[in-house]
Amino acid sequence: MASKLLARQAVVVGAGMAGLAAARVLADYFEHVTVLERDTLPTETSHRSGIPQSKHVHALLGGGQRALSDLFPGVEDDLARAGAVPFRVGLDVRLETPRHDPFPRRDLGWIAYSMSRPLIELVVRRRVEQQPNVRLCPHCRAQNLETTPDGSTVTAVRFENSGGRGDRLQADLVVDASGRGTLTLGLLEAVGHPPPQETVIGVDIGYASAIFAIPDDFSGDWKGVRTLAQVPQHSRGGLMLALEGNCWILTLAGRHADKPPGDADGFLTYAKQLRTPTIYNAIRRAERVGDIARFGFPASVWRHFERIEAFPRGLLPIGDTICRFNPVYGQGMSVAAQEAVLLRRLLLKLEEEADPLARLAPAFFAEACALIETPWALAAIPDFVFPQTRGERPPDFERTREFGAALTLLAARDAHVHKLMIEVQQLLMPRSALRNPDLVERVRAVMAET
Repeated sequence: MASKLLARQAVVVGAGMAGLAAARVLADYFEHVTVLERDTLPTETSHRSGIPQSKHVHALLGGGQRALSDLFPGVEDDLARAGAVPFRVGLDVRLETPRHDPFPRRDLGWIAYSMSRPLIELVVRRRVEQQPNVRLCPHCRAQNLETTPDGSTVTAVRFENSGGRGDRLQADLVVDASGRGTLTLGLLEAVGHPPPQETVIGVDIGYASAIFAIPDDFSGDWKGVRTLAQVPQHSRGGLMLALEGNCWILTLAGRHADKPPGDADGFLTYAKQLRTPTIYNAIRRAERVGDIARFGFPASVWRHFERIEAFPRGLLPIGDTICRFNPVYGQGMSVAAQEAVLLRRLLLKLEEEADPLARLAPAFFAEACALIETPWALAAIPDFVFPQTRGERPPDFERTREFGAALTLLAARDAHVHKLMIEVQQLLMPRSALRNPDLVERVRAVMAET
């Protein structure tokens, strides 16, 4: 909790996971926090048009769960009461990899939760609504930002209100959690800044997802299945998790010319052609609930705002506005929650300064880079395995790929290495934890065997 308020008004653009987490943090430091959301904010667990990917599998990784628990104590209990399905990490989800069908199953020591995107967003939104100084404003579309005459400081947001009329909201800080980044990029252009440099990985992934009622006679010993492709020969993979309402949600994914179809027969055929039959055997006689949803994701994009000199005071992009991750790895919500925790730590650190908002964005960008590096690198190596992937491969790509394959083999043999590897993948530990000299020596010994 802040010892003093920093300013009168903060405005958050976007009421997705990044915006909600940021609003909770800002409530402790600003007299008023207003969240502008162009979409409907349902009072029940239902999809909304502003989150087109919401009908697909969503994962809250361990690092994201820890961050949300830090921001909203007891949120795991809220999720469970709302219907989220608890599962033991490493044990309750069957992982099928080309060398291990399944990968050794071990209880790695913590409980995670499986649920739909609408459920987790509703739970978090209800917690934010409990903050007396936070106001959520649906059907309000942010249009542009106002600045001081020299363009150095953001002073207000212009938006279209729920009545369709132009409106204006004065702001001491604007957090752009819209995901698209239109506001931030538009302002930079307006004040004469070049756009941020971008690192882009063109992945060209397509998804198809469906929900199935879990059959009454299902006797499997798992709550979910993840089937990995035999890369680079094939890109077909599947992830099926338990969902609220005694259902499974299955997302099938493929790249380039091998994307899953959206018709019922084609969907089942695609599932049948996965590398193992586990998922197909589970769903082939299960009742499908609702339509099959499709979604395409062309590229992961990291905008390097940290390289912009004299970034405008009073503006802070966050979440997908900074970095849009390949969703196949389930990192987006978790990184957004971790960025909100970082924001809180920086506000607490800067609150004694004469002008704390002057250094907020540069400090945030610098530390967010270190936070983003692990999930970005974890995705980049497997993405670049496919020769059609566009972008600049890391200079040590082949060696890193070989190291990762040997690490996985070692993890299958050693429970302690398994736990560490999953903690890094779950964003509970930085990637540097895998560079422990003793571990590196053991991995190199495995590399020598192959």
